[in-house]
Amino acid sequence: MVRAGLTPERLARAGAELADEVGFDQVTVSALARRFDVKVASLYSHLKNSQDLRTRIALLALEELADRGAVALAGRAGKDALTAFANVYRDYAREHPGRYAAAQFRLDPEAAAASAGGRHAQMTRAILRGYDLTEPDQTHAVRMLGSVFHGYVSLEMGGGFSHSAPDSQETWTRVLDALDALLRNWPAP
Repeated sequence: MVRAGLTPERLARAGAELADEVGFDQVTVSALARRFDVKVASLYSHLKNSQDLRTRIALLALEELADRGAVALAGRAGKDALTAFANVYRDYAREHPGRYAAAQFRLDPEAAAASAGGRHAQMTRAILRGYDLTEPDQTHAVRMLGSVFHGYVSLEMGGGFSHSAPDSQETWTRVLDALDALLRNWPAP
């Protein structure tokens, strides 16, 4: 049995891998115990329950996404930054569908405050500074971008765009062009 070296971090990473393989909704402490060929009880010295495991996977996914976003945004502004940031989300969802689903997991207020979620908002606001938006328009735009990115990626991953032409990449490019145009010409209140 592989008990040595089990830590909450190692279990979260293994849970994230499992989520990518079978779906985030299928990840439980029992499934993770089977993966390590240990008894469920042996994992409870590292995890409180399945909710704790799912929270840890969500925190890991948010951190990975934030790290990728920071790298993608370095030295970019305007449409170039918007496109790079949007592509981080889309690429991450394609590479890690279970982790991407975990990044949408509702966290309790304490976990959310300690998560990389704040970094995501900061990066989005940094992009928006290139469009000269002020409050409350900046908050509206942060919500709009998150909704469009997540909505498009979710529909695409669910096969929603695979039944007709044009190709999904062409539409993605047009969506990002439209967002850029909208942000450059943000409507006055």
